[in-house]
Amino acid sequence: MIAQALHQHSRREFLQHAAGGLGAIALGQLAQGMPPTHVAPKAKRVIYLFQSGGPPQLDLLDYKPQLRAHQGEDVPESVFNGQRLTGMTAGQTSFPVAASTFDFHQHGKSGLWLSEVMPHLGTVADDICVVKSLETEAINHDPAITFLQTGFQIAGRPSMGAWLSYGLGNANENLPAFVAMLSGNGGQPLYDRLWGAGFLPSEHQGVRFRSGKDPVLYLNNPAGMSSALRRHTLDDLGKLNRLRLEATGDQEIEARIAQYEMAYRMQTSVPELTDVSDEPESTFRLYGEDARKPGTYAYNALMARRLSERGTRFVQLFHRGWDTHGNLPNQLRARCQETDQASAALVTDLKQRGLLDETLVVWGGEFGRTVYCQGQLTAKTYGRDHHPRCFSIWLAGGGMKPGHAHGETDDYSYNIARDPVTAHDLHATMLHLLGVHHEKLTYRFQGRHYRLTDVHGRVLQDLLA
Repeated sequence: MIAQALHQHSRREFLQHAAGGLGAIALGQLAQGMPPTHVAPKAKRVIYLFQSGGPPQLDLLDYKPQLRAHQGEDVPESVFNGQRLTGMTAGQTSFPVAASTFDFHQHGKSGLWLSEVMPHLGTVADDICVVKSLETEAINHDPAITFLQTGFQIAGRPSMGAWLSYGLGNANENLPAFVAMLSGNGGQPLYDRLWGAGFLPSEHQGVRFRSGKDPVLYLNNPAGMSSALRRHTLDDLGKLNRLRLEATGDQEIEARIAQYEMAYRMQTSVPELTDVSDEPESTFRLYGEDARKPGTYAYNALMARRLSERGTRFVQLFHRGWDTHGNLPNQLRARCQETDQASAALVTDLKQRGLLDETLVVWGGEFGRTVYCQGQLTAKTYGRDHHPRCFSIWLAGGGMKPGHAHGETDDYSYNIARDPVTAHDLHATMLHLLGVHHEKLTYRFQGRHYRLTDVHGRVLQDLLA
């Protein structure tokens, strides 16, 4: 009963503060299937295109043409300023500047500078907002990825999508509020906890969609079980679970009941969702032929659009392979060939369907890469180490300022020179666009109230349209 009481108390607090404190209105909205909000929302949903491994900002979004004049020279000690290096390069005897081998060009009316390896992104330059001054606390992959997903470096906290599912609910009773999809080979391992619910009720965890004939594991009926028998079994199981719920007040039993029912409804909704045969040929010209192939980034991007237009609150794509410690030019071209067209297509597709204004799209990794070369620097190849002090991402739609570049790094893209942005600031701004005050979406656990932004975060007004 204690756990249930705490959960109800936390939810009640959220509703009482919602819509500027008008709890009665918020409760009325909830009864009508509308999410309660603290401020007028610009976005209804999020698509997060997470590029796992740390895309190199110097080669993609942070143009530093002056570095070519310093190619091969050691980075000045004043730039390092005693900052921590990873164990992979801390023992190097020299730290030569590796200017990007790629050309940059200005795009659109906004004139945003973008790398030649992202030509398709250039076609939507006037729709995106590039943030060049993001910083993070972690220098290694797992804590850095965990930090971007949960607001904390140590595993166990709820992920962004789980927080949104808990705070805003589900807009489609036949599909999950939060879906995760993976693509790409190699690179850092990705764990289920990255889209997990942490200490929130388990019904808010992300549902992973996979490639193959069974996009969701254990969704189909076992051999020999008819749909009618499954319905009858779930009804009887539900009665037993409700008896146990009345006796114990355990909120996880309530979550289990909801998940069983969702799984039953998804037996119909998921096959319809994942069957792209109803898409016109223009869709595959836009996203690329890979959009026909389950398990590819392009297919997952198309699924993100299909999920979003059906009301799924948070869709997260994880694409691996961006960890460019060596042979960066070849690796980066390969990653961009896998992702650039589909990422830009998603923005275009949402805009054409009138969905971009209410869908926040986020693209980025867990940290950036160093200006100095890791390993041997040659005329044709180089590598870059992890770099948490500054990195770049882009966002589109959902109330973001289009055709805008925010922040600035120093001449070596090593430190932030203007307008720093933390991961907590990013989370606070995302929640604000969804109508949620980041300090008010809380959950009481082990004696204290937790939130996605921990005890930090500010809304970045300069990024808002």
